[in-house]
Amino acid sequence: MSNLWIGISTGPRATGVLAMQGAEETILKARLLPEPSQPRALTTLLQAVAMWQGERARVVLSVADWDGACDSSLCREAFTDFGGPLYSLDWVPACGHARRRARRERDLHGVGAFADLRNLLLSEVVR
Repeated sequence: MSNLWIGISTGPRATGVLAMQGAEETILKARLLPEPSQPRALTTLLQAVAMWQGERARVVLSVADWDGACDSSLCREAFTDFGGPLYSLDWVPACGHARRRARRERDLHGVGAFADLRNLLLSEVVR
């Protein structure tokens, strides 16, 4: 099992990305624009993190529903891409309650606490 985990959550104002090395160490947190400006941005980002760490990543993309309903071009791009040699990509339904709670939990750096993505990674990737 890969020890490199990446969680991605899309929203109307931002896309959150959280990368962890195992269950304890956060290695990357980012709040990006809600829509990527290039069609292969998601694939490139995931490949870059995996290459940087020298390890295959297990990626979880939080979507609006099990059927992949998501208006973001990020979701449309990922719908045909379930990974390759550098990462695997799984879909999970979004949990609105966790997102609302996480927005209130801000860290000192202004990026956010990412509690929703941390919980998603720990519950989905470790299973």
